[in-house]
Amino acid sequence: MTALLALPEGLFALLAASRRLLFRHGLLRSRKLPVPVVVIGNINVGGVGKTPLTLALLQAFAARGVKVGVISRGYGGSHQQPTVVGSDTPASLVGDEPLLLAGAGAPVVVGRNRVAAGELLLRHHPEVELLLSDDGLQHYAMQRALEIVVIDGERGLGNGHLLPAGPLREPAARLASVDAVVINGEHRTALDWPPQLPLFRQRLLPGTFQHLAGSQPPRQAADFAGMKVVAMAGIGNPERFFATLRGLGLVLQRTIALPDHHDFVTTDIPDDADAVIVTSKDAVKLQCVNHARLWFLPVTAQLEPDLAGWILSRLKEFHGR
Repeated sequence: MTALLALPEGLFALLAASRRLLFRHGLLRSRKLPVPVVVIGNINVGGVGKTPLTLALLQAFAARGVKVGVISRGYGGSHQQPTVVGSDTPASLVGDEPLLLAGAGAPVVVGRNRVAAGELLLRHHPEVELLLSDDGLQHYAMQRALEIVVIDGERGLGNGHLLPAGPLREPAARLASVDAVVINGEHRTALDWPPQLPLFRQRLLPGTFQHLAGSQPPRQAADFAGMKVVAMAGIGNPERFFATLRGLGLVLQRTIALPDHHDFVTTDIPDDADAVIVTSKDAVKLQCVNHARLWFLPVTAQLEPDLAGWILSRLKEFHGR
């Protein structure tokens, strides 16, 4: 199978490298937004923990009085033009992650063209001083001040091969040109990091279980004892979520792993469970279901050392040149 995939992998590598070179040498045009852009991205496919990281940075910047906005591709949304995300915007239009980020109180705009999304956000919110791009590492049409790559500590870079032979969008050598790497979770894979590359650690800390309909008080894991509990997740790495639930002491009758950005319908909710537990990201798409047995588990990203402070320091250094 590896030999059969070698040719398409080589073609993918050639196309990715060629496109980046064309932007680097000005043969394809890139544009600069009026405020600094910090990309929170990844070089591999699948969920790596970018959204909790972005939420943690929004909170840290707000505590410092820095006005920040978020631009995103809005994967899973049907939007055709840059779209402002509000608390009542349907997830089917803008995607699940942007809706979750907008719930944190930051202005959010989605768009296939990140520069156009950034321009729209700044027109609506001229007070914004800094833009975080949720994903967009490979969107070279948008110039950026800093690139931060998130890597799942457990899965690392997989087999090290590019699509379709492996999970990588860009080769591991791309890490030599980014500004920092965030390792999400326990680091269980051996990776040869560039020696000068700043590394940050991210841990996801679970909170209390919240009732999706809001008609019951928050619960701890012990409150589900003796109940038939089903865990359901439509995220990039559902097994991480299931392992978190088990680690909290929940006994799961079964787990249901769905594709990332899955568009939930009422029939997805199992009828044979006393409680169905989902992620925060999935919860924003299940508000229309408002099922009495639905619960979600919020998580908070803890970063060491202080990534927000490091970003502000680098941007100050960048503008001081």
